[in-house]
Amino acid sequence: MNTTQALHELFPRHDAIPADCQILAPIHQRTLLVNGELKMWRGEVRQVRSPVYVTNEEGIQAPVEIGSYPITGKAEADEALAAAVAAYDNGRGRWPTMSVAERIACVEEFTRQILAKRREIVNLIMWEIGKSQADSEKEFDRTIVYIRDTIDALKKLDNDNSRFQIVEGTIGQIRRSPLGITLCMGPYNYPLNETFTTLIPALIMGNVVLFKPPRFGTLLFYPMLEAFRSAFPAGVINTIYGKGSELVPYLMGSGKINVLALIGSSRVADQLKKAHPKSNRLRAVLGLDAKNAAIILPDADLDLAVKECIAGSLSFNGQRCTAIKMILVHQSVAEQFLRRFADAVNALKIGMPWEKGVMITPLPDLEKCAYLTECIEDAKAQGAKVINEGGGTVVETLFKPAVVFPVKEGMKLYREEQFGPVVPIAPFEDIEDALDYIITSDYGQQVSLFGTDPHQIAALVDPLVNQVCRVNLNCQCQRGPDVFPFAGRKDSAEGTLSVHDALRAFSIRSMVAAKQTDASKKLLDALVLSNESNFINTRFIL
Repeated sequence: MNTTQALHELFPRHDAIPADCQILAPIHQRTLLVNGELKMWRGEVRQVRSPVYVTNEEGIQAPVEIGSYPITGKAEADEALAAAVAAYDNGRGRWPTMSVAERIACVEEFTRQILAKRREIVNLIMWEIGKSQADSEKEFDRTIVYIRDTIDALKKLDNDNSRFQIVEGTIGQIRRSPLGITLCMGPYNYPLNETFTTLIPALIMGNVVLFKPPRFGTLLFYPMLEAFRSAFPAGVINTIYGKGSELVPYLMGSGKINVLALIGSSRVADQLKKAHPKSNRLRAVLGLDAKNAAIILPDADLDLAVKECIAGSLSFNGQRCTAIKMILVHQSVAEQFLRRFADAVNALKIGMPWEKGVMITPLPDLEKCAYLTECIEDAKAQGAKVINEGGGTVVETLFKPAVVFPVKEGMKLYREEQFGPVVPIAPFEDIEDALDYIITSDYGQQVSLFGTDPHQIAALVDPLVNQVCRVNLNCQCQRGPDVFPFAGRKDSAEGTLSVHDALRAFSIRSMVAAKQTDASKKLLDALVLSNESNFINTRFIL
């Protein structure tokens, strides 16, 4: 059986889909969350179809219909923005002036409510973006852990700041305060987790949020709308739907957005920042492009390198910002590495998201298959080959991973972030050539080093940490653990995200100060004892 026929047969008949994984009925969302109300929408909608196709006796039929969601316009964007502005009220609103303990309680209530929706949300992640059921469950559970870790980190942060300091005759209390209106947009590849790594710290620090879901992975937030509505005060979180290319620059152009939280492309981020009329009033928290490389040194443990590079380059079809998107292998071990790597790629299970052990699943973006094919053809035209059998074969939304060698400067795959199941590999003889690739890259997120000589590793680590923000030794590039900093240099990021850093990214240090006089001490004592200020206090959150 050829590769095309094999991929054809992976798409299921409808009656072969496990009952507990099926979409029993399409979800047609007709509500918008604005100013604490779930408002009915009777306008234009966008159909949502899964990357999973079904078959019958005649062959592959249409993709599974999941449902639809609203496509709103500038009038609805204005309404959502007005609700957010009113809720923040120049820092006088209920949410930004609420005590930290009260905001934590709201986030805990929200978490309790979405936990009850776990199965529905996981199923929608799986069907909307084609992520395996196991990885969809992992994404949900990791998000819950992230929220709880954020709460714990905020308790510690606030408790550490609950005391007064006296320096050079000045009494001061320094705490963190919110920045204002946050526009939050997450990516389709981790639509829940990556979105919440900005949305939750933004909220819990007292900011008011405008939330635009990603293009793929919109409906999975529908089961959470009631939790958002009931857990938070009116106007604290408002949803935006519609064409992002129109609505988001329009919102930025209002000048009323204080924080842009975007996980996306550097090109889009540049455009949005330029659309803001008062750039000095805008804080950007950005997770952007990456072209992370793996460097395979002559003394590398090749079995380990293959294992880690497979996971690093092809987990969730390579659709991760932290994926290994270029492998640089020393010429002396290139033949061995290529043979083992190609065999390992062809051994990966390709199939539907609910199947056990599946690693390669249908791609959510229909245009992606065409782009990846274009990249492969470009490389082949310049002398490269697909070295694994059937690599690059496409059937509808299924794309068999392709290992392309040798990739060189001038090919699309050499510099462009492919964000899919194509693995470019380039040989090198002089380690300076591998370093030059990292140095001349537009991106600076991470790199993976595979080798065993501590002298060689030391000589590489020192320059590499000045080019990227994480050097992984004998393991794949990755984000976690979430308590570690997640950042990037060059065009890869702006700001640092981690449980600890995100709280600081969405807030600013503010202080109350007074001269060290008897009158000031008396006033501060009275303020603390009265419990009337949520900023000036010495309360300890357990």
